[in-house]
Amino acid sequence: MPRDKHHHRGSARNVPPDLHAPPPAPPPPIPRRRPLLLSAALCVALAIATLAAYGGLHSNGFIMFDDDEYVTDNTHVLKGLTGESVAWAFTNGDTANWHPLTWLSHMLDVRLFGLNPGRHHLTSLLLHVLNVLLLFLFLLRLTGAPWRSAFVAALFALHPLHVESVAWIAERKDVLSTFFWLLTLIAWLAYVRSKKAFPYVSAMAFYALGLMAKPMLVTLPFTLLLLDFWPLQRLPLSRGGWSQALKGLLWEKAPLFAMSAASSVVTVIAQRSWGAVQTLDQLPLAWRVGNAMRAYAAYLGKAFWPSSLAVFYPHPRAGVWTSSGIIAVLVLAGVTFLVFRLARKAPYLLFGWLWYLGTLVPVIGLVQVGEQAMADRYTYIPLLGVFIAVTWGAAELAERRPLTRRAVAAAAVCLVGVVFVLTRIQTGYWRDTETLFGHALAVTSDNWLAHNAFGLAAYGRGNPREAIAHYMEALRINEGIPDVHNNLGLALSDVGQTDQAIEHYNAALDIVPDAPIPLDNLGVALLKLNRPAEAAERFERALKTRPDFPDARHGLGLALTRENRLSEALEQYEKALRLKPDSAEFLNDMGLALGGMNRLEEAIERLEQAVTIKPDFVDARINLGVALDHAGRTAEALEQFQRALKIKPGSAKALDNLGLALARMNRMPEALERFQQAVVADPESADAQCHLAIALTRAHRFEEARGHFEQALRVKPDFEPARAGLENVLNALHKGRTSNADH
Repeated sequence: MPRDKHHHRGSARNVPPDLHAPPPAPPPPIPRRRPLLLSAALCVALAIATLAAYGGLHSNGFIMFDDDEYVTDNTHVLKGLTGESVAWAFTNGDTANWHPLTWLSHMLDVRLFGLNPGRHHLTSLLLHVLNVLLLFLFLLRLTGAPWRSAFVAALFALHPLHVESVAWIAERKDVLSTFFWLLTLIAWLAYVRSKKAFPYVSAMAFYALGLMAKPMLVTLPFTLLLLDFWPLQRLPLSRGGWSQALKGLLWEKAPLFAMSAASSVVTVIAQRSWGAVQTLDQLPLAWRVGNAMRAYAAYLGKAFWPSSLAVFYPHPRAGVWTSSGIIAVLVLAGVTFLVFRLARKAPYLLFGWLWYLGTLVPVIGLVQVGEQAMADRYTYIPLLGVFIAVTWGAAELAERRPLTRRAVAAAAVCLVGVVFVLTRIQTGYWRDTETLFGHALAVTSDNWLAHNAFGLAAYGRGNPREAIAHYMEALRINEGIPDVHNNLGLALSDVGQTDQAIEHYNAALDIVPDAPIPLDNLGVALLKLNRPAEAAERFERALKTRPDFPDARHGLGLALTRENRLSEALEQYEKALRLKPDSAEFLNDMGLALGGMNRLEEAIERLEQAVTIKPDFVDARINLGVALDHAGRTAEALEQFQRALKIKPGSAKALDNLGLALARMNRMPEALERFQQAVVADPESADAQCHLAIALTRAHRFEEARGHFEQALRVKPDFEPARAGLENVLNALHKGRTSNADH
């Protein structure tokens, strides 16, 4: 590590000056160009290194782990920056946090880039680069040591533990809040040195913005006290002046502490309302303390040996008195004892250690939010203390022992190279959901969340049976996770096991009563079983918990449609579309309801909107064709049916409706051919069997018609058109036989 130059301190052995000698000439002024050029060069190098380390990030996609809640499935974020979405950002506690600035950043990305994941990643990366540069400039201004500041900034930029904060779109709050954290530190340092109002007010404003990005910044006022101890030396270690100085320093930071306390209260309320906080029954205090000790030691270990990094670390659910817990306590106690002993000689060690311990307090697990034991993203700010302590310690050692200077510098360069390579590798694991969680399964054991994520990925690929296997394994490890029960229910429903799906939705609701997503999925399953009244009750319960849940609004509309309460259904579809205006599915079902009310022109308008949004939406094209046909626009209807068949050539529904339209145009041979193709495509389609039978009846092919009417009734015993048609055919056959007998 190149050493930073300091003024040489005098020694008692120095020869006293000659009092009769003329005074020495004043030293020439130090030119500022060189320090400025050096700082600029270091900034450029840091930026280039950071961008290169994360060079593959732009090709990574969204991850099926919180990215949906934060971006891809969040109806408010998908609206972009609108008055309604901005108001929502400031008034909701979704995802168990109040962080409106984070929501606004995601909304801005959607407004600018749509759902291009590479651009969303680029925003996070640029924020990380800005954080690296701000950190370097802050440390440089704080200590006047460019090389040490640059080395700390390089470790911060390139350490693989920080990949999670940068490469995970849902963790935008980390890089965004740290941006304002560092601006707060820079403004506060300007206030300390100038005592002017503007930097003081700026620090307050930046801190407020940081808390609105992520409430983990509640520890910032305490880190300002650490800066007062070292390197600002406003808080002496001597007992005499320590108490009085502390009072004054606390008083000047009182507004920051008040903001921290207010943010803590808001965060606790949001987390409890979201049901994210584990109770003492779920996770006893002994387990929390034991995990906190292990996590402190594990983060420290991964800082020096960053291996086996995973997106999720299962909670060990064990107290302190295990071998790992005892080792962790001994390590923490030993380091704490050592840094306090060296506090006068090496104050930066105490500063760094207390920074590390203190900034981790909100996320160390004493108040447990979620199921994880620890998380790499939690180290984004805390490891700064470790980096500073190690850097200043190594540099001081090199200055005291000149022979070690080159070795320390060489080691520093090698270390930067190693973490650069590790970060490149770690960024690659975030390419997609399966790669990320496959790595997690490889480096952890009994990782239920990784199996759940694998199931989500398999389900997204259209392979529900593979998803079921992973969900079952996740429940074997931990059967008390409602999300896994819900996801398993979805997959079971897809393979036709609706009754088993309902069991798992109910299991999820046993764990978290009135959870809106399982209630919504349960409603959909009940609709599949043709139980619309029960389904409507589930959708209504979901909407009581989350009134702005568009899928539940849509589901309630479907249930009301099944009960022929079309005007009420229409009201629910309208509310759902206000929440999710670009949903082709919602528009399609609204069009069907309008068609059922004989409001054909409105139905056609909604269905045309649906196929405009989603041109390959086969059902919407068929429904649009039916509406056009009923409105007397049969030629346009034919075009829609034909387009549907180009998208899905074997669609029995499209073939059947095309046959009906051709029959209305008296093109019976063509109609008959389409009906025949429809029943070949789907022999279980009662409609197609009935329509083919009617066409055969008109062609006086009564025996063939009889067989298709009977098949329609086997599929749908209460199908009145088929029953009436069969009676007519039997009468015709009977008359034909009687006529032949008379003849």
